[in-house]
Amino acid sequence: MNEKTPTRRAAIFGAVRVPFARAYTVYADLGNLDLLSATVKSLVDRYELQGVRLGDCTAGATLTDPREWNLMREAVLSSALAPETPAFDLARACGTSAEATIAIANKIALGQIESGIAAGVDSISATPLLWSYAISRRFTKMNRARTLGQRLGAWKGFRPHELKPVPPRITERQTGLNMGESCELMAKQWKISRLDQDTLALASHEKAAAAWKEGFYQDLVVPFHGADRDNNVRPDTSLEKLAALKPAYDRTGTGTLTAGNSTPLTDGAAAVLLGSDEWGHSRGLSPWAHVVDAEVSAVDFFRKGEGLLMAPVYAVPRLLARVGLRLGDFDFYEIHEAFAAQTLCALRAWESDSFCRDKLGLPGALGSIDPAKLNIKGGSVALGHPFGATGARIVGTLAKLLADRGRGRGLVSICTGGGMGVTLILER
Repeated sequence: MNEKTPTRRAAIFGAVRVPFARAYTVYADLGNLDLLSATVKSLVDRYELQGVRLGDCTAGATLTDPREWNLMREAVLSSALAPETPAFDLARACGTSAEATIAIANKIALGQIESGIAAGVDSISATPLLWSYAISRRFTKMNRARTLGQRLGAWKGFRPHELKPVPPRITERQTGLNMGESCELMAKQWKISRLDQDTLALASHEKAAAAWKEGFYQDLVVPFHGADRDNNVRPDTSLEKLAALKPAYDRTGTGTLTAGNSTPLTDGAAAVLLGSDEWGHSRGLSPWAHVVDAEVSAVDFFRKGEGLLMAPVYAVPRLLARVGLRLGDFDFYEIHEAFAAQTLCALRAWESDSFCRDKLGLPGALGSIDPAKLNIKGGSVALGHPFGATGARIVGTLAKLLADRGRGRGLVSICTGGGMGVTLILER
């Protein structure tokens, strides 16, 4: 950025999401566009943006249906926003809508736009099955054929197994492992016990259940498609119930990750409204919080043996150094719980003198986080994790926490597939 370019902090004026639901339950018949359109429409209605032309909007999903391209533009056109509102799609795996927040905030900070929406979505239930490459090529040949002989020739050598559909499976191309299998390796490397994981998972459910009971989410979650709250929250769970679950990813007798201390496959969408202070004032909106700064990172998880979900561990100290803050200088910490083990690995890494010296280039440990300030309204283990929507869910939650408190500062840390991380700071 040119040093002479003036910047300003983007404000968060509100956030909305639909209830998060375990895959194949209440949203089993809905796709990404259905969920995203409903969320954007609800945001527009809540903040009376009918007919308003926003500067730009962006959203994305991790698992996409090729029939639903241009997701955010279609969601805008399905809402009451002015049709002249532009929009684009982006993706950074589980950090997609956090990255969307950063993208819109940066445009506002540079004065390119005055307002915008950042959002994200994922519908596991509606992820399409794929045909094998072999059968796809045959259909392509059929489509291009001009004669009966060419059409029949497209099926020469056909084998019935070619018709077997390819189900979606989120694995890392570099390692062949899925996130759970990768996190099992991290848990072993950092010696994260099953009890510690179950304890964090229990706290996530207890905090989420308490937040719903006290009405915290009433301002953030809009009823949709028969759902009025997140259906993965388990108010009645216990350490005993969690301990009874079998390992889900490593069944050799040494696995510690279970369905209870991992995020479930989840459908959902979330959106955040951002703008300049002047724009908000002109519409009678008060800022919930401001975006201070952000940092992304990546690790070499396939050659150097870094944990797949450890990238935020590197991003946070760089972010803190740039803004002149310490790890303990926050009132709230929103750390995405892809797995309880992954969250505990990050906390342990920041507390490790040797790791911080050898890997982060610091003189010693980055510091510790007070558990009483961590994910205080529940985390992803309890609330669920629609991959593309989690970032906006977390940003909206943190912004509301700061607004309710009246002042303060919060840190967001999100790990993603592909060995990446997205972090940002909000302040009020």
